This record gives sequence, C-alpha cells and structure tokens, in this order.
Amino acid sequence: MEERMEATPDISVTEWRVNYSETDQMGVVYHACYLVWLDRARTEHLRRTGVSYAELERRGIRLLVGELTIRYRQSARYDDRITIRCWVRERASRRIGFGYVVEHADTGRILATASTSLMVIDANSRWARLPAEVAELLPISADPVRL
Repeated sequence: MEERMEATPDISVTEWRVNYSETDQMGVVYHACYLVWLDRARTEHLRRTGVSYAELERRGIRLLVGELTIRYRQSARYDDRITIRCWVRERASRRIGFGYVVEHADTGRILATASTSLMVIDANSRWARLPAEVAELLPISADPVRL
C-alpha cells in the first residue's frame, strides 16, 4: 500500500465510484475516461476556491485546455472508489497549470498522475489575462508527488 497524500486547503479532493459505462471489454476503466475525471476534479477545485467556470464565463473569461500530460500507473475497475486530488501548480497572467493524482480510495494506490495547462481567452477566443482578483483565489502549491 502506498502512503496516502494528506488533503490541504490548497489541494482539493473529489471522490466517486467508477461506473460500469466507464469500463472497457477488459473490465478496466477506458483510458479516455480519466480525461473527463480530470475536468470534473478541476471544476470542483475551482468551485471550492471560490472560482466557478460559470462565473468566469459571465465575466467573458474562458479557460481552454492547451496541454495535457497523463501517466497511467495502475488500472481502476468497475465499482472502485476513486479520489482525485487537484491543485494549482503554476499560474501566469494568461495560463493556469493544474496537477492531479488519481488514487484508489480504499487502498491509497496511485492509479494515475496528470497535469493540464489551461490558456485564458476571452469570449471572442482572443488571448486574455486572468483577472487579479481571480488569480488571488488560486494559490500555487508544490507538487505533492512526482507527476
């Protein structure tokens, strides 16, 4: 069993069970489902820090995934409880980088690690700057594990 990461105010934890529809013929989670999970964890992380996608869009700000890296370590299976830890690992005026760890909730085994880089654009798809008051709500955390 691997050592579990502790939650901190800057690292959000989202938990759910693997649905049957997320598995492939081999009984494991289809690899592309992890991308949806990362999006879900990132959305919850932003909401918990006081920034929601809906509010950003009302303000004319969009976050566009520009880069994604994922490392699969072990398989998740139907009905497994999983947790995803998400944090801001870097922030610039036009970019926010997020880190993720997908874990088996019952054993603490790391199933995958990932990072995404989101670009800030306006409603007309032009580069924009992240408003300072939004950036202040997104503190940067050191990676708690090697991504």
